[in-house]
Amino acid sequence: MTGEKQQGRQETAAPAIELKGISKAFGPVQANRDISLSVAKGTIHGIVGENGAGKSTLMSILYGFYKADAGEIYINGQRTPIPDSQAAIAAGIGMVFQHFKLVENFTVLENVVLGAEDGALLRPSLAKARKTLVQLAHEYELEVDPDAVIEELSVGHQQRVEILKALYRSADILILDEPTGVLTPSEADHLFRILKNLRAQGKTIILITHKLREIMEATDTVSVMRQGQMTATMKTRDTSPQKLAELMVGRKVLLRVDKKPAKPGKPVLRVENLRLTDSAGVERLKGISFEVRAGEILGIAGVAGNGQSELLDVLGGISPAEGRITLHDRPLPLAGRHANGQARRSDGIAHVPEDRQRLGLIMDFMAWENMCFGYHNDPKYNKGPLMMDNPAILDDTAEKMQRFDIRPPNPRLRAESFSGGNQQKLVLAREIERNPEVLLVGQPTRGVDIGAIEFIHQQIVALRDAGKAILLVSVELEEILSLTDRVAVMFDGRIMGERITSETDEKELGLMMAGVSGEAA
Repeated sequence: MTGEKQQGRQETAAPAIELKGISKAFGPVQANRDISLSVAKGTIHGIVGENGAGKSTLMSILYGFYKADAGEIYINGQRTPIPDSQAAIAAGIGMVFQHFKLVENFTVLENVVLGAEDGALLRPSLAKARKTLVQLAHEYELEVDPDAVIEELSVGHQQRVEILKALYRSADILILDEPTGVLTPSEADHLFRILKNLRAQGKTIILITHKLREIMEATDTVSVMRQGQMTATMKTRDTSPQKLAELMVGRKVLLRVDKKPAKPGKPVLRVENLRLTDSAGVERLKGISFEVRAGEILGIAGVAGNGQSELLDVLGGISPAEGRITLHDRPLPLAGRHANGQARRSDGIAHVPEDRQRLGLIMDFMAWENMCFGYHNDPKYNKGPLMMDNPAILDDTAEKMQRFDIRPPNPRLRAESFSGGNQQKLVLAREIERNPEVLLVGQPTRGVDIGAIEFIHQQIVALRDAGKAILLVSVELEEILSLTDRVAVMFDGRIMGERITSETDEKELGLMMAGVSGEAA
């Protein structure tokens, strides 16, 4: 069957998904407002929009994670109430969430089979799941140890588990919410080849992503959401990244990093022969050495799970290690009570961790409470000994929320009430506004929309231009190549090579990320 005939048949058949008049509010925040959407069978349908536009909420309603206040859902032309995730799974819907829904002290195998058991006896279900998991992992190149405990896996491997969970349930409709946030470009390309194969088999896929390159390359149709409403739906071939960005943000957006050449000064942070062995006896850092100068951005590239997270944890005072770290030629302790995050902040080192929900925020606490974490001894936050000045913290948080365009700009909302991108901006505002000597930033734009990416990059470049030293870890090679001044590549706990960013390219860095030495690359 030709592509045109197949497309014609898709358009005449009942939609795989049809949403009619969906509305959802969280207290005073109207996340979705009277949304209607039709997704044709056997297509890849992209949904884009700024953080807080309501994309993830809408898909969570479709998956039964939230219940809509109003509206109806139709699956394959039949009205289908979806009160919970079990009903969604029964309707043939699978979802990979942006923030993983995994039980951290369970194994990979236990997480995959959870909610899909075949009966009261668990052993047969686990045996079946193990066999299927091995087949899926091999078929889709998503290898992961079935007996590994989730909390011991890297973020990248946890993402693989989420994808395997959806594939294991053999869903006809697959929803992916920012699925490539922890993948390299080559891994993302491989994922999209998988999605296109699934489409060819008649599967229907909804792709939520802020990466316009992915929308243009992978989708057939794209819908744009803004401020909780569906504002446009069009064939992907009839649009462009620039047009989509403007529809999302409501203004023209610069799709590249606008920065002047760096003017590096003296080394501020030096790392020499840094070594770290984890609790299982595995050496995660194997003699790491580098330096970061004033007025420059040093990028650390690499596939997730090759030591970048451990490096940030050591530098940020979260994990003890061996070796030597100096700040302005002054040695910093690598173990003991003077090597914690609080001491690092006192030294002038700010840290934006890779996982904003686990290490950057306390999700049950309000925004203003999160804004003072680590800086609670600041005189402007205190009335006197042991007495916090809460009104001052509230006012300071409100000002930071305005400067960083955090939506909604309500300091009294709990962190969990903000979208992923606005949670990221909360952490960035807290750390960048401290004017640190060194900024450690991990995955600065993970799950962040195009307008917010532009703003975050501007803030990082402004800090660099103010003479600060910045160490940036990102799995996004495009971000590394456009934002940094120098780049070092990590593989298996080692630095494989270092390059001036303007003198390298994605191909050379990709080889080093795969374990080829800098000289060979």
